[in-house]
Amino acid sequence: MNRTARAFWLDSPGRGGIREVDLPVPGEGEVLVRSLCSGVSRGTETLVFRGEVPESQHAVMRAPFQEGDFPGPVKYGYLNVGVVEEGPGELVGRTVFCLYPHQTHYVVPVNAVTPVPDGVPAARAVLAGTVETAVNALWDAAPLVGDRIAVVGGGMVGCSVAALLARFPGVRVQLVDADPARASTAEALGVGFALPGDALGECDLVVHASATEQGLSRALELLTAEGTVVELSWYGDRKVSLPLGEAFHSRRLVIRGSQVGTVSPARANRSYADRLALALDLLADPAFDALVTGESAFEDLPGVMPGLASGEVPALCHRIRYDAP
Repeated sequence: MNRTARAFWLDSPGRGGIREVDLPVPGEGEVLVRSLCSGVSRGTETLVFRGEVPESQHAVMRAPFQEGDFPGPVKYGYLNVGVVEEGPGELVGRTVFCLYPHQTHYVVPVNAVTPVPDGVPAARAVLAGTVETAVNALWDAAPLVGDRIAVVGGGMVGCSVAALLARFPGVRVQLVDADPARASTAEALGVGFALPGDALGECDLVVHASATEQGLSRALELLTAEGTVVELSWYGDRKVSLPLGEAFHSRRLVIRGSQVGTVSPARANRSYADRLALALDLLADPAFDALVTGESAFEDLPGVMPGLASGEVPALCHRIRYDAP
């Protein structure tokens, strides 16, 4: 076969292009994957596209198969679903998920791909990395039966958390977002919806994922005494101000960070592979289709990314389609 592929690179903040790259011949313990689709998150990936990764976080923010360095040129991405074309016999022809950037074909170690369950369409499996983040967040948050919970921020991660919480028995879950259009997403996920000013209070737990200081402040206001905010937002190089005076101490409130780069200490006996396999199993639920809000061809990605990064193209997960090889 032709040993070249095409990959999307961020050439400089705000500007990307497609480059040809050479593919190695797969060695023992490696697979060649042909991409079927990939996903662009409006969170971390668009922050990278705008060049807003702080220098102090350059090492922490590296994606598993990133090439180049921040702020650019860099090949970045982590939501890829493809089919194995060369490799061990048990994997050839299987649809797999990989934390790989936007590229038509790629060669990776066998242990870098996770087979997609038969009941999960490839087009939905691009959400696996985000649902994995939600799984880790809920391991950290440890919600209980009957809890009153708000999820502040209706982006990809917030909606994924809300979708999982909708399965908990006896839990009151409300998705809180400043965009009224998120009401239809919440309905599709099976949870309630409220604008920030109308959200129900006295929450035992609030998961914050809006990446705004207004959202985090509102999350604190929604808590009952001794309640906890689990903070999932990534702010890049922005400073955040919080009202930690007033009743923060007297009500004994808690803000706890959660980040997918480490498996939650609450599940220290689980591996990264276990967590990702669980996320893929959970994607058998068609309700998650509500999180894919647009689609473009791979060739159009250089023109689509600026609109996604600026918000001109509204999206949760924007799916990238790779046509026939």
